[in-house]
This record gives sequence, structure tokens and C-alpha cells, in this order.
Amino acid sequence: MSEKAPFMVFSGTNSRYLAEKICASLNCPLGKMNITHFADGEFAVSYEESIRGANVFLVQSTFPNSDNLMELLLMVDAAKRASAKSVIAVIPYFGWARQDRKDKPRVSIGAKLVADLLSVAGIDRLITMDLHADQIQGFFNIPVDHLYASAVFLPYIESLKLDDLVIATPDVGGSKRASTFSKYLGVPLVLCNKTREKANVVATMQIIGDVKDKNVVLVDDIVDTAGTITKAANIMMEAGAKSVRAIASHCVMSDPASFRVQESGLTEMVFTDSIPYSKKCDKVKQLSIADMFAETIRRVVSNESISSQYII
Repeated sequence: MSEKAPFMVFSGTNSRYLAEKICASLNCPLGKMNITHFADGEFAVSYEESIRGANVFLVQSTFPNSDNLMELLLMVDAAKRASAKSVIAVIPYFGWARQDRKDKPRVSIGAKLVADLLSVAGIDRLITMDLHADQIQGFFNIPVDHLYASAVFLPYIESLKLDDLVIATPDVGGSKRASTFSKYLGVPLVLCNKTREKANVVATMQIIGDVKDKNVVLVDDIVDTAGTITKAANIMMEAGAKSVRAIASHCVMSDPASFRVQESGLTEMVFTDSIPYSKKCDKVKQLSIADMFAETIRRVVSNESISSQYII
């Protein structure tokens, strides 16, 4: 792309797979950037082409480890110092989002800290998807375009043509998201009420609603260790469900998640490709969000409304 191009797209190391698909959808090349690693683990970022006066879109999900966030911060800083007209962070998966409040004394609010780091580094806009808590948008004093994976999930659910469909949520905290799915599809909603012994460990779970002889689709935003979602699936199968599928926006899938999903009563576990998934699990499927993000980038550049992209 020439120096006079209205926008340029660059990618961090671990989100390159997604950035390449976004660029293919936009019919533009992926920008040239070099990341130099030093022996002690430190690294430096440099742009290998002029970005002066360009609207620069930086694609990088901030999933573990922390290098992905640090890489993005250095990319933002380098772009500002190279006289980019604007710097837009494209963060399909916004890490640390589960730390959005003080849920006990003397804890950090990680989501706010990350928002501050990005703001100080100098981003002019954020494009993200399915934040763990909607109010994180308010942590920023810049425009935030908050996209929803429902744009790819709902057509997929409809394509399955399941009879006796019910939408379910593995915990009460996700009831709002699941409720919008059930209303759109015109099917019943089932809730699961869980208690935790500690983080990532589910103690008990009860089903609120009827799943007997139903095809269940569990809806969540993040699957980390898969303890909650597989327990919910197994309980629903024991309660007489015909089948249980799960959809979730972000494929964190920390060990032993893949094993749990493979051994569970789930027919399939469907994610977006906001985070790469390289482990082996026959039940895991990823739907691409590249076209959705590409269209959002195009509309931001041309100052068009993006709200028509939202199904729900």
C-alpha cells in the first residue's frame, strides 16, 4: 500500500493469522513490521514502511501471555512517534476483562489498568468484541466500537435447523447474553446456577428450566478451563437433553480444557477465531470474525455507521 493510503493494517506476532484474513477481506496488504527479540526476553518494534499521515489499525488480541499486550503497547508508541494520523487498536479479545471491579478487598482492577495503559500509549479508538463486562467501554475516554460474535453465531445456529431448541447459559452472570439469543430465535431460555469453591473450580450447579428431549445450545463469552461449561453440559444430558452444544466468543482453553471438552457430553464446542487454537480436540470448531472486523474497519475509515452490523 502506498504512503498516501488512507489506512494501513499491521499485526502483532500472535494475531497475524487473523490480520491476514482481515486484510484479504479488505483487499489490502498487511503492513510490514519488524519485532526484534533480545536474549533477555525484551523486544523492540519498528515499522518497515512509512506510516506518516495514515490511519493505522493494529490487530492484536491481548490473550496470555503478557507479551501480547506489551507488543501492542510498543506498536502504538512506535506508530505515534512515526507520525501516524490516528492509531486504532483492533483487539478482538480484550484480556484482563474479568478483572472489571473490586469483588473482594485489596485487589487490582486489571481491565481499568489495561485501558489506562492503552490510553497513555496513545490509541485514538478501540475496536473490540464481546467484552466480559459491557461497562469496560466506560474505562476509555475515546470511541469504543464494541462488536458482538452473535453476528457469526446466530446464522450458524440457524443453519443447524435443530428441533426443540433451547438456549442455555452455564451461569447466571451470562443470562443477559443468552436471553438476547433466545428472544431473537424465539426459543425458551434455561439457566444454570453455580457456586464456586475458588477461581476455576465449580462446587455445585442446578438447572433452572426444562431440558428434557431438547437440543440445548449453551452460550458463553469465555471458556478458560472449561470446567463450568462441561459440567453444565453433562448435567443437562443427565436431565434428558437430546444434545448439548456450546458456543463461546473467546477460545482461551487453558489446560485441561481440551481434555474436558473431548470427554464431556458436548456434541461440539464452537468459538470465534479471536484467539488462536492449536491444541487437538475433535469437538472444537472456530468460525472466523475476519469479515466482520474488516467491514468495521472499512466503515470507520469512510465514517459510516457500524450499528447496522449488529444482529442483536
